[in-house]
Amino acid sequence: MNQFLKTAIIALSAIVLITSYAFTKREASTELAITKYTKAPKIQAAILLDVSNSMDGLIDQAKAQLWNMVSVMGKAKCDGIAPGIEIALYEYGRSSNNVKDGYVKQISPFTSDLDKLSQDLFNLKTQGGSEYCGHVIFTSLNELTWDSSPNSYKVIFIAGNEDFLQGNVLYTKACDLAKTKGVIVNTIYCGDRLQGIKEHWNLGGECGDGSFTNINQNAKEIDIPTPYDTTLYVLNNKLNDTYLYFGSKGKENYARQQVLDASNAAMSKEVAAKRTAVKGNAQLYNNATWDLLDAVKADSSFIAKVDLKTLPDSLQNKSRAEIKKIVTAKQNSRNAIQKEIATISIQRQQYITTEKAKAAAENTKEASLESEVEKIIKEQAKRYKMVIK
Repeated sequence: MNQFLKTAIIALSAIVLITSYAFTKREASTELAITKYTKAPKIQAAILLDVSNSMDGLIDQAKAQLWNMVSVMGKAKCDGIAPGIEIALYEYGRSSNNVKDGYVKQISPFTSDLDKLSQDLFNLKTQGGSEYCGHVIFTSLNELTWDSSPNSYKVIFIAGNEDFLQGNVLYTKACDLAKTKGVIVNTIYCGDRLQGIKEHWNLGGECGDGSFTNINQNAKEIDIPTPYDTTLYVLNNKLNDTYLYFGSKGKENYARQQVLDASNAAMSKEVAAKRTAVKGNAQLYNNATWDLLDAVKADSSFIAKVDLKTLPDSLQNKSRAEIKKIVTAKQNSRNAIQKEIATISIQRQQYITTEKAKAAAENTKEASLESEVEKIIKEQAKRYKMVIK
């Protein structure tokens, strides 16, 4: 074979290799792009609460509205797919927080751990301080891991009073960043609507086509007794009996679940019922980090890996095969209980709607954090082709 032919063959081989690499790289890039834009969308909500002295009522409403907000989000579907739900929590206006941070503090990053989030809300206490709205919005936009998909509904709810323009971080700077990240900012003024406008809260509501509304932070939810309350109480206890903890903090998290049941029930039957309704939804209430049943649902081989010494005493002397049978039986029981909770919760809500209509309560009911957040979510989710029924 002469030198010319050898050179031609080498050159042709190089072209084939380069072309093959280019096509492979392009296919990989295309596959990555498809994965990026076809993955399940998210609903990410950051709750920014004023914790200055006059906001005890706001914090109480936030504790109660968590379960309703999650329940509403949980009904969303985008092309038949349920979005993942993550919620973050910030406080601002506490004088004991770092002045360099604008008296702003992250209480929780984005999380799906609803019990931890509820616990954080119950731990909030008011204290006098300066309320820097622009600063807390800007901080939450910078610190949180916002989803990059344009199909995800990303939203901030900031609630409080006093002038919206306080502090060194202009709301316009926060707005610009919100628009860049595709985050909608909704402002909720605690007090008279006209006073809220005088204090510039309507300006913040313009961020990312957000909304401005006002509430009475001291308004109390009407607690209507129903024939279904006792049934839900019993079902909640049965549901708790299906949990099998594991891990270094499993027992602690299991105990926390009971404590939060009691704390929410102490607020009202309505709050307790809404919490039970969320607990009855396996998609929304998942404790795979400490509950053996949820962990096995996420990883079918988990029982073979779990540290038996961290399980409840009743399981520590069982074989893994025996534990697997127990988990299967418990899971079947949980599925049945959750299904019953879903049915009873719907019937309970229908009963309440009817009773409120009879008393014309809806016509006199004051706007609350719960009612406004629910209304805003239902309207704005439509922009992302999310249907909430």
